[in-house]
Amino acid sequence: MPGPLRSLLAEPRPPGRPPLGWRDAALVVVCAAAAVLESVFRPELPDRVVAGVLAAGLAPLLLIRRSRPLLAVTVAFGATLLAPVLTGGVPPEEYSLVYLLLLLYALFRWGSGREVVLGAAVIAGKQLLSFATGQVNASDTIGGTALTVAVLALGAAARYRAGARARELDQVRLRERERLARDLHDTVAHHVSAMAIRAQAGLATAGTRPDAATDALRLIESEAKEALAELRTVVRALRTDEPDAPRLADLAALAEGAGPRVEIEMSAGLGAVAPPVGTALYRIAQEAITNARRHARGATRITVRVAAEGPQVRLRVEDDGAAHGPPRSLPGYGVSGMRERAELLGGTCVAGPGPERGWHVEAVLPA
Repeated sequence: MPGPLRSLLAEPRPPGRPPLGWRDAALVVVCAAAAVLESVFRPELPDRVVAGVLAAGLAPLLLIRRSRPLLAVTVAFGATLLAPVLTGGVPPEEYSLVYLLLLLYALFRWGSGREVVLGAAVIAGKQLLSFATGQVNASDTIGGTALTVAVLALGAAARYRAGARARELDQVRLRERERLARDLHDTVAHHVSAMAIRAQAGLATAGTRPDAATDALRLIESEAKEALAELRTVVRALRTDEPDAPRLADLAALAEGAGPRVEIEMSAGLGAVAPPVGTALYRIAQEAITNARRHARGATRITVRVAAEGPQVRLRVEDDGAAHGPPRSLPGYGVSGMRERAELLGGTCVAGPGPERGWHVEAVLPA
Protein backbone atom coordinates (compact mmCIF):
# COMPACT_ATOMS: atom_id res chain seq x y z
CA MET A 1 0.00 0.00 0.00
CA PRO A 2 1.45 3.44 -0.91
CA GLY A 3 2.67 5.55 1.98
CA PRO A 4 0.28 8.51 1.44
CA LEU A 5 -2.76 6.19 1.30
CA ARG A 6 -1.63 4.36 4.44
CA SER A 7 -1.20 7.70 6.19
CA LEU A 8 -4.66 8.84 5.07
CA LEU A 9 -6.32 5.64 6.28
CA ALA A 10 -4.65 6.02 9.69
CA GLU A 11 -5.75 9.65 10.15
CA PRO A 12 -8.24 10.04 13.03
CA ARG A 13 -11.25 12.29 13.09
CA PRO A 14 -10.35 15.93 13.64
CA PRO A 15 -11.03 17.35 17.12
CA GLY A 16 -13.44 20.13 17.90
CA ARG A 17 -16.60 18.60 16.41
CA PRO A 18 -19.54 20.86 17.37
CA PRO A 19 -22.30 19.16 19.40
CA LEU A 20 -25.84 18.94 18.12
CA GLY A 21 -27.86 22.06 18.78
CA TRP A 22 -31.12 23.72 17.95
CA ARG A 23 -29.69 24.97 14.66
CA ASP A 24 -29.26 21.39 13.45
CA ALA A 25 -32.86 20.57 14.33
CA ALA A 26 -34.05 23.74 12.60
CA LEU A 27 -32.03 22.82 9.51
CA VAL A 28 -33.74 19.41 9.34
CA VAL A 29 -37.19 20.99 9.70
CA VAL A 30 -36.48 23.56 6.99
CA CYS A 31 -35.11 20.97 4.53
CA ALA A 32 -38.01 18.57 5.14
CA ALA A 33 -40.55 21.38 4.79
CA ALA A 34 -38.91 22.54 1.56
CA ALA A 35 -39.14 19.00 0.15
CA VAL A 36 -42.85 18.75 1.01
CA LEU A 37 -43.64 22.17 -0.43
CA GLU A 38 -41.76 21.43 -3.62
CA SER A 39 -43.66 18.18 -4.15
CA VAL A 40 -46.92 20.09 -3.63
CA PHE A 41 -46.20 23.05 -5.88
CA ARG A 42 -44.44 21.20 -8.71
CA PRO A 43 -47.15 19.19 -10.42
CA GLU A 44 -44.81 18.32 -13.30
CA LEU A 45 -42.49 16.42 -10.95
CA PRO A 46 -42.58 12.66 -11.79
CA ASP A 47 -44.08 10.64 -8.94
CA ARG A 48 -43.92 13.71 -6.77
CA VAL A 49 -45.34 11.92 -3.74
CA VAL A 50 -42.53 9.37 -3.72
CA ALA A 51 -39.96 12.08 -4.49
CA GLY A 52 -41.26 14.28 -1.68
CA VAL A 53 -41.22 11.44 0.84
CA LEU A 54 -37.66 10.54 -0.22
CA ALA A 55 -36.36 14.11 0.09
CA ALA A 56 -38.10 14.70 3.41
CA GLY A 57 -37.14 11.28 4.77
CA LEU A 58 -33.44 11.83 4.11
CA ALA A 59 -33.38 15.18 5.92
CA PRO A 60 -32.78 13.65 9.41
CA LEU A 61 -29.42 12.40 8.12
CA LEU A 62 -28.23 15.95 8.66
CA LEU A 63 -28.26 15.23 12.40
CA ILE A 64 -25.51 12.62 12.06
CA ARG A 65 -23.48 14.30 9.32
CA ARG A 66 -20.70 15.19 11.78
CA SER A 67 -20.85 12.22 14.17
CA ARG A 68 -21.30 9.48 11.52
CA PRO A 69 -20.55 11.06 8.14
CA LEU A 70 -19.86 7.78 6.29
CA LEU A 71 -23.22 6.31 7.32
CA ALA A 72 -25.04 9.50 6.31
CA VAL A 73 -23.41 9.59 2.86
CA THR A 74 -23.94 5.87 2.25
CA VAL A 75 -27.65 5.96 3.15
CA ALA A 76 -28.31 9.17 1.20
CA PHE A 77 -26.54 8.14 -2.01
CA GLY A 78 -27.84 4.58 -1.78
CA ALA A 79 -31.41 5.87 -1.47
CA THR A 80 -31.06 8.25 -4.42
CA LEU A 81 -29.54 5.43 -6.49
CA LEU A 82 -32.46 3.07 -5.75
CA ALA A 83 -35.16 5.75 -5.96
CA PRO A 84 -35.70 5.31 -9.74
CA VAL A 85 -36.95 1.78 -9.02
CA LEU A 86 -39.94 3.36 -7.26
CA THR A 87 -40.41 6.18 -9.76
CA GLY A 88 -40.48 4.28 -13.01
CA GLY A 89 -36.81 4.66 -13.84
CA VAL A 90 -36.79 8.44 -13.38
CA PRO A 91 -34.17 9.72 -10.94
CA PRO A 92 -35.32 12.18 -8.25
CA GLU A 93 -35.29 15.74 -9.55
CA GLU A 94 -36.24 17.72 -6.47
CA TYR A 95 -34.23 20.91 -5.97
CA SER A 96 -34.64 20.49 -2.22
CA LEU A 97 -32.19 17.56 -2.35
CA VAL A 98 -29.43 20.14 -2.58
CA TYR A 99 -28.97 19.75 1.19
CA LEU A 100 -27.17 16.46 0.42
CA LEU A 101 -24.15 18.63 -0.40
CA LEU A 102 -23.85 19.27 3.35
CA LEU A 103 -23.30 15.54 3.84
CA LEU A 104 -20.44 15.61 1.30
CA TYR A 105 -18.85 18.59 3.04
CA ALA A 106 -19.16 16.94 6.47
CA LEU A 107 -17.56 13.73 5.19
CA PHE A 108 -14.27 15.43 4.31
CA ARG A 109 -14.46 17.94 7.17
CA TRP A 110 -15.25 15.62 10.10
CA GLY A 111 -14.66 12.05 8.92
CA SER A 112 -11.63 9.92 9.73
CA GLY A 113 -9.21 9.01 6.95
CA ARG A 114 -10.82 5.59 6.48
CA GLU A 115 -14.31 7.15 6.36
CA VAL A 116 -13.13 9.67 3.78
CA VAL A 117 -11.73 6.94 1.49
CA LEU A 118 -14.80 4.70 1.81
CA GLY A 119 -17.17 7.62 1.40
CA ALA A 120 -15.39 8.81 -1.73
CA ALA A 121 -15.70 5.26 -3.11
CA VAL A 122 -19.46 5.27 -2.37
CA ILE A 123 -19.89 8.62 -4.12
CA ALA A 124 -17.87 7.56 -7.18
CA GLY A 125 -19.72 4.24 -7.37
CA LYS A 126 -23.09 5.97 -7.27
CA GLN A 127 -22.09 8.35 -10.06
CA LEU A 128 -20.83 5.53 -12.27
CA LEU A 129 -23.85 3.30 -11.68
CA SER A 130 -26.25 6.15 -12.38
CA PHE A 131 -24.54 6.80 -15.70
CA ALA A 132 -24.22 3.12 -16.58
CA THR A 133 -27.92 2.43 -15.97
CA GLY A 134 -28.99 5.45 -17.99
CA GLN A 135 -30.43 7.39 -15.08
CA VAL A 136 -28.35 10.45 -16.06
CA ASN A 137 -26.61 11.45 -19.27
CA ALA A 138 -22.95 12.29 -19.74
CA SER A 139 -23.35 16.05 -19.32
CA ASP A 140 -25.29 15.66 -16.05
CA THR A 141 -22.68 13.18 -14.82
CA ILE A 142 -19.84 15.58 -15.57
CA GLY A 143 -21.63 18.51 -13.95
CA GLY A 144 -22.59 16.52 -10.89
CA THR A 145 -19.08 15.18 -10.51
CA ALA A 146 -17.59 18.67 -10.76
CA LEU A 147 -19.98 19.99 -8.10
CA THR A 148 -19.24 17.02 -5.85
CA VAL A 149 -15.49 17.49 -6.17
CA ALA A 150 -15.83 21.21 -5.40
CA VAL A 151 -17.81 20.53 -2.19
CA LEU A 152 -15.40 17.81 -1.08
CA ALA A 153 -12.46 20.13 -1.73
CA LEU A 154 -14.15 22.82 0.36
CA GLY A 155 -14.54 20.39 3.26
CA ALA A 156 -10.92 19.25 2.94
CA ALA A 157 -9.72 22.88 2.85
CA ALA A 158 -11.67 23.74 6.01
CA ARG A 159 -10.23 20.65 7.71
CA TYR A 160 -6.67 21.56 6.72
CA ARG A 161 -7.10 25.17 7.82
CA ALA A 162 -8.45 24.15 11.23
CA GLY A 163 -5.56 21.71 11.66
CA ALA A 164 -3.01 24.34 10.66
CA ARG A 165 -4.46 26.83 13.15
CA ALA A 166 -4.40 24.22 15.91
CA ARG A 167 -0.73 23.51 15.19
CA GLU A 168 0.09 27.23 15.23
CA LEU A 169 -1.70 27.66 18.55
CA ASP A 170 0.31 24.74 19.93
CA GLN A 171 3.46 26.55 18.86
CA VAL A 172 2.23 29.68 20.65
CA ARG A 173 1.76 27.67 23.84
CA LEU A 174 5.23 26.16 23.54
CA ARG A 175 6.85 29.56 22.97
CA GLU A 176 5.02 31.12 25.92
CA ARG A 177 5.98 28.21 28.18
CA GLU A 178 9.57 28.60 27.06
CA ARG A 179 9.61 32.33 27.80
CA LEU A 180 7.89 31.78 31.15
CA ALA A 181 10.38 29.07 32.08
CA ARG A 182 13.24 31.40 31.28
CA ASP A 183 11.72 34.23 33.32
CA LEU A 184 11.05 31.98 36.30
CA HIS A 185 14.52 30.49 36.08
CA ASP A 186 16.02 33.89 36.84
CA THR A 187 13.81 34.22 39.92
CA VAL A 188 14.50 30.71 41.20
CA ALA A 189 18.23 31.20 40.60
CA HIS A 190 18.04 34.33 42.76
CA HIS A 191 16.44 32.41 45.62
CA VAL A 192 18.93 29.55 45.40
CA SER A 193 21.86 31.99 45.42
CA ALA A 194 20.44 33.66 48.53
CA MET A 195 20.09 30.27 50.20
CA ALA A 196 23.71 29.41 49.43
CA ILE A 197 24.92 32.71 50.87
CA ARG A 198 22.85 32.27 54.03
CA ALA A 199 24.12 28.71 54.45
CA GLN A 200 27.73 29.87 54.13
CA ALA A 201 27.13 32.61 56.69
CA GLY A 202 25.50 30.14 59.07
CA LEU A 203 28.41 27.72 58.81
CA ALA A 204 30.89 30.52 59.39
CA THR A 205 29.15 31.69 62.59
CA ALA A 206 27.83 28.38 63.94
CA GLY A 207 30.69 27.95 66.39
CA THR A 208 30.71 31.42 67.90
CA ARG A 209 27.13 32.70 67.33
CA PRO A 210 24.54 29.89 67.42
CA ASP A 211 21.66 32.41 67.28
CA ALA A 212 22.95 33.79 63.95
CA ALA A 213 23.11 30.29 62.52
CA THR A 214 19.50 29.70 63.58
CA ASP A 215 18.40 32.92 61.89
CA ALA A 216 20.23 31.84 58.74
CA LEU A 217 18.35 28.52 58.75
CA ARG A 218 15.01 30.34 59.06
CA LEU A 219 15.89 32.56 56.10
CA ILE A 220 16.98 29.53 54.08
CA GLU A 221 13.65 27.86 54.83
CA SER A 222 11.74 30.95 53.68
CA GLU A 223 13.76 31.26 50.50
CA ALA A 224 13.32 27.54 49.77
CA LYS A 225 9.52 27.76 50.11
CA GLU A 226 9.36 30.70 47.71
CA ALA A 227 11.66 29.00 45.23
CA LEU A 228 9.64 25.78 45.28
CA ALA A 229 6.36 27.63 44.83
CA GLU A 230 7.66 29.40 41.75
CA LEU A 231 9.44 26.33 40.41
CA ARG A 232 6.15 24.41 40.18
CA THR A 233 5.08 26.63 37.28
CA VAL A 234 8.19 25.67 35.29
CA VAL A 235 7.19 22.01 34.95
CA ARG A 236 7.20 20.85 31.33
CA ALA A 237 8.46 24.22 30.11
CA LEU A 238 11.57 24.64 27.99
CA ARG A 239 14.44 26.96 28.68
CA THR A 240 16.67 28.99 26.36
CA ASP A 241 19.12 31.79 27.06
CA GLU A 242 17.87 35.38 26.81
CA PRO A 243 18.58 38.68 28.59
CA ASP A 244 17.22 39.28 32.08
CA ALA A 245 13.46 39.11 32.42
CA PRO A 246 11.59 42.44 32.62
CA ARG A 247 9.63 43.50 35.69
CA LEU A 248 6.70 45.80 36.43
CA ALA A 249 9.13 48.64 36.98
CA ASP A 250 10.14 48.36 33.31
CA LEU A 251 6.64 49.22 32.05
CA ALA A 252 7.64 52.86 31.65
CA ALA A 253 9.95 51.87 28.80
CA LEU A 254 6.93 50.73 26.78
CA ALA A 255 5.81 54.35 26.44
CA GLU A 256 8.67 55.00 24.05
CA GLY A 257 8.35 54.44 20.32
CA ALA A 258 6.39 55.76 17.39
CA GLY A 259 2.62 55.71 17.18
CA PRO A 260 -0.14 56.65 19.63
CA ARG A 261 0.86 58.15 22.98
CA VAL A 262 1.14 55.56 25.77
CA GLU A 263 0.01 56.58 29.26
CA ILE A 264 0.98 54.24 32.11
CA GLU A 265 -0.77 54.38 35.49
CA MET A 266 0.44 52.18 38.36
CA SER A 267 -1.29 52.12 41.74
CA ALA A 268 0.34 51.70 45.11
CA GLY A 269 0.89 48.29 46.68
CA LEU A 270 2.57 46.67 43.68
CA GLY A 271 5.82 46.04 45.52
CA ALA A 272 4.56 42.68 46.80
CA VAL A 273 3.91 41.32 43.29
CA ALA A 274 6.00 38.20 42.68
CA PRO A 275 8.66 38.58 39.96
CA PRO A 276 7.12 35.95 37.63
CA VAL A 277 3.79 37.76 37.83
CA GLY A 278 5.44 41.09 37.14
CA THR A 279 7.17 39.62 34.12
CA ALA A 280 3.89 38.18 32.83
CA LEU A 281 2.13 41.52 33.22
CA TYR A 282 4.95 43.24 31.37
CA ARG A 283 4.79 40.73 28.51
CA ILE A 284 1.01 41.03 28.22
CA ALA A 285 1.17 44.84 28.25
CA GLN A 286 3.97 44.77 25.67
CA GLU A 287 1.93 42.55 23.33
CA ALA A 288 -1.23 44.63 23.81
CA ILE A 289 0.57 47.92 23.11
CA THR A 290 2.26 46.46 20.03
CA ASN A 291 -1.07 45.22 18.68
CA ALA A 292 -2.74 48.59 19.35
CA ARG A 293 0.02 50.48 17.55
CA ARG A 294 -0.22 48.18 14.55
CA HIS A 295 -3.95 47.67 14.24
CA ALA A 296 -5.90 50.41 16.05
CA ARG A 297 -7.31 52.67 13.32
CA GLY A 298 -7.16 56.35 14.23
CA ALA A 299 -5.89 55.74 17.78
CA THR A 300 -4.18 58.69 19.49
CA ARG A 301 -3.79 57.32 23.02
CA ILE A 302 -3.12 53.95 24.64
CA THR A 303 -3.79 53.70 28.37
CA VAL A 304 -2.13 51.09 30.57
CA ARG A 305 -3.43 50.71 34.14
CA VAL A 306 -1.98 48.34 36.74
CA ALA A 307 -3.68 48.06 40.13
CA ALA A 308 -3.26 45.81 43.15
CA GLU A 309 -6.59 44.40 44.31
CA GLY A 310 -6.00 42.38 47.46
CA PRO A 311 -4.49 39.01 46.51
CA GLN A 312 -4.73 39.88 42.81
CA VAL A 313 -3.25 42.39 40.42
CA ARG A 314 -5.21 43.72 37.43
CA LEU A 315 -3.78 45.00 34.15
CA ARG A 316 -5.96 46.87 31.66
CA VAL A 317 -4.79 48.18 28.29
CA GLU A 318 -7.15 50.36 26.22
CA ASP A 319 -6.86 52.39 23.04
CA ASP A 320 -9.17 55.06 21.62
CA GLY A 321 -9.16 53.77 18.05
CA ALA A 322 -12.16 53.38 15.79
CA ALA A 323 -15.04 51.23 16.96
CA HIS A 324 -14.61 47.56 16.19
CA GLY A 325 -17.10 44.92 15.09
CA PRO A 326 -16.19 41.28 15.59
CA PRO A 327 -12.82 40.54 17.25
CA ARG A 328 -9.98 41.10 14.83
CA SER A 329 -7.50 38.38 13.99
CA LEU A 330 -3.97 39.43 14.85
CA PRO A 331 -0.88 38.07 13.11
CA GLY A 332 1.17 35.72 15.23
CA TYR A 333 -1.77 34.85 17.52
CA GLY A 334 -0.63 37.39 20.13
CA VAL A 335 -3.97 37.25 21.97
CA SER A 336 -3.62 33.49 22.36
CA GLY A 337 -0.10 33.94 23.69
CA MET A 338 -1.26 36.47 26.28
CA ARG A 339 -4.06 34.18 27.40
CA GLU A 340 -1.72 31.20 27.64
CA ARG A 341 0.80 33.12 29.76
CA ALA A 342 -1.92 34.28 32.16
CA GLU A 343 -3.41 30.80 32.53
CA LEU A 344 -0.01 29.28 33.30
CA LEU A 345 0.18 31.52 36.37
CA GLY A 346 -3.39 30.79 37.47
CA GLY A 347 -4.91 33.98 36.08
CA THR A 348 -7.10 35.10 33.19
CA CYS A 349 -6.70 37.35 30.18
CA VAL A 350 -9.48 38.57 27.89
CA ALA A 351 -9.28 40.77 24.80
CA GLY A 352 -12.00 42.28 22.66
CA PRO A 353 -13.60 45.46 21.33
CA GLY A 354 -14.53 48.14 23.85
CA PRO A 355 -18.14 49.13 24.55
CA GLU A 356 -17.81 52.28 22.48
CA ARG A 357 -14.40 52.54 20.84
CA GLY A 358 -11.04 50.86 20.65
CA TRP A 359 -9.70 47.51 21.78
CA HIS A 360 -9.39 46.43 25.41
CA VAL A 361 -7.12 43.84 26.99
CA GLU A 362 -7.60 42.90 30.66
CA ALA A 363 -5.50 40.44 32.66
CA VAL A 364 -6.02 39.38 36.29
CA LEU A 365 -3.22 37.43 37.97
CA PRO A 366 -2.58 36.32 41.54
CA ALA A 367 -0.16 38.78 43.09
